[in-house]
Amino acid sequence: MKSNGRLFYIGILIISVVLLFIGNRFMDSRPEAEILFEFETYELVFFTGVVTQIMERNETRVFGLPRVSVTFNARITGGPRRGEVVAVEQVLDNILVNEREVSIGNRVLLVYDELRSRYFFVNYLRINYVALLGAAFVVLVILFGRRKGFNGIVALGITCMAIFLVFVPAILAGRNIYIAAMIVCVFSIVSTLLIVIGANKKALCAMLGCLGGLLAAALLMLVMDFVLRLTGAVSEEIQILLLLPVTSPINLRALIFAGVILGAVGAIMDVAMSIASSLWELRQAGDVSDFSSILKSGITIGKDILGTMLNTLILAYIGSSLSLILLITVHSPSLIELLNMEIIIVEFLRALVGSFGMLLTIPLTAGICGWFYTARQKHLT
Repeated sequence: MKSNGRLFYIGILIISVVLLFIGNRFMDSRPEAEILFEFETYELVFFTGVVTQIMERNETRVFGLPRVSVTFNARITGGPRRGEVVAVEQVLDNILVNEREVSIGNRVLLVYDELRSRYFFVNYLRINYVALLGAAFVVLVILFGRRKGFNGIVALGITCMAIFLVFVPAILAGRNIYIAAMIVCVFSIVSTLLIVIGANKKALCAMLGCLGGLLAAALLMLVMDFVLRLTGAVSEEIQILLLLPVTSPINLRALIFAGVILGAVGAIMDVAMSIASSLWELRQAGDVSDFSSILKSGITIGKDILGTMLNTLILAYIGSSLSLILLITVHSPSLIELLNMEIIIVEFLRALVGSFGMLLTIPLTAGICGWFYTARQKHLT
């Protein structure tokens, strides 16, 4: 039995990777895009380095505002010029941002400007520390969760690959974003549950509950998109996407739809899995044995999950939109006008559509579990 389970696990991984490869090749097979705007450009070469010496610091004022220029030496640690010591300039002229001056030992990102034949400071090298934190998290997850924790990391990796290797190329290739987003979500649900749980009734019930909640959230988002007459142009960054050299203009409304659905699917999957797993344990222990008792227990469990999951979902969106909330709080000459801005409405939709999907997932998953856990036919064990 263990041998069959191991073969199934390996088979799911192979199938997932193959599907990702096929999806990437299909979605990325786009013709040469028409360039709408052409600018004269010159090459910027980026390097990583470490500050070895502070050479000079100058303070000036430009249009009455303070401007600091720091010249320092840095040893290049990455790129074709690794090992060289070069002079670099850091300019701090944004008084609204608490920029920090470099100091000896800082790891930095540099750019070589061929037009001016000089190195400039771009940013502090932060990704190394984030990578260390991520590695520590992976180790702790595996130590705590053992095989389940490892499977969860693998499933997360496959989901991320689906987004970056399939969904993003699909957008740039001018594919239908609505369909691509749903395909990626369904793929993530199926692959994650099969990898983490395996082929059994729990996985099947959680999968069907997730798909139902996802479909409900998607339909609700489409309805709200039509009713609210959204344009998708919620920020300057999103509007810049219209100028990208892609085969066809990016559908900004579809992009908002995809963002909402992708943000909701994780919470929906969590709720469905929690209910399916809890009810399975109750069924195995003999505490519930008929459809009505399983359904009632599932809804009761769902009520307990709902309170904390709503907090998780809403607080996640509030945290990501904190600057926007401050803008509403401080600058509100007309509250009704601010609350009707599309950028505010979209943030409300992110939280509410995901919450609706999660809410509908609870009775749906409980009912599906009641059906499959009490069925006399031999399904997956």
